[in-house]
This record gives sequence, structure tokens and C-alpha cells, in this order.
Amino acid sequence: MGDISEDIIKRAAAGDMEAFEQIYRSFSGLVYNAAFRITGNREDAREITQDVFMTVYQKLNSFRFQSSLKTWIYRVAVNLSINRARKMSRESGRSVKFDDGRNYRASAYGEQPQVLQATQEDAQALLKVLNEDQRACITLRSIQGLSYEEITETLKININTVRSRIKRAREKLMAFQKEVAKNEL
Repeated sequence: MGDISEDIIKRAAAGDMEAFEQIYRSFSGLVYNAAFRITGNREDAREITQDVFMTVYQKLNSFRFQSSLKTWIYRVAVNLSINRARKMSRESGRSVKFDDGRNYRASAYGEQPQVLQATQEDAQALLKVLNEDQRACITLRSIQGLSYEEITETLKININTVRSRIKRAREKLMAFQKEVAKNEL
């Protein structure tokens, strides 16, 4: 998937719904997947995806082409996802989480087919071990495939901070896996 042309961005910023729909179709799956990996919740990821594109629609005319549109949209998605995850972790002691146990099939939000459900659940369980900042960095690097420089630009943090968060996240994941393996014996 390539980035969207400047002409399409300008048309969408001017209110052209077909151009905006092209932006949505190009990036909604990536936004949903990033939101899901960071929050660990499908409903939250869907809501965040909607919120991201509402924000993009409202602020597209302020996009200055200093980064790629993909990076700009990622930044919005990650920030909203981290904020939602933090809010949920603050509220987690006050509510009970409901999971209806359904396996969702692929959708416009970019969810994977049901066959990969077990792998997704395993990955999501591992990601929950990390704090929101580590989860965002490891998601963008290992799952979304962004470079360290792209993560730096997306999160607006220093490249050494990105490296540090990814290193600590990997160390925490390895320690968690060792602990799980030890307990299974």
C-alpha cells in the first residue's frame, strides 16, 4: 500500500467525500490493527478507528505535508489508543469486562480471518504484559513494520526512547514467556 497522493489529500480536505473515502479505505485496516494491539479490545479499536477518521476529517485541512499522511494518521491513532488504554486501566478496578466469546470474522476494519484467532489471542495476551508506551512501540515496530525513524515521527519521541521502550518490552516479553514455561512444567 502506497501513500495517498497530495491531490487526493487536498480534495478530501476541501470536502470531497470520494477522496476522503479513498483515504479511509487505504488506512482504516492499519488504524484498526494498531488500536486493537494497543487496547486489546475489539470494540475499543472500532470506536478508536471511528474517532481517528472523524479527527482526520476535521483536521485534514491543517495537514502540512511535513510527514507522510500515513505517519500523521498513525500518530492520531496511536495517541487516541494510548489515551483509551490508560483510561481503561484506570477504570479497570471499577468495572467488569464483558467478553461475549464470539470469534469475529474479517471486516472492513482489517481483522484477520477466524483461522488466525488463536495466534491473535496469544499475541494480545503477551501485549497486555506491557505498559501502554511499550505496547505502542512494539506494535508499531513488530506488528505494523514501521522503522525506528517512522516510530519516532509517529509518536513524536526521541529515537533513543523508541529503542529503549522496544528493548524493555522485548525483555519483559521474554521474562513473561520464561515464567509461563516454568509454570507449565
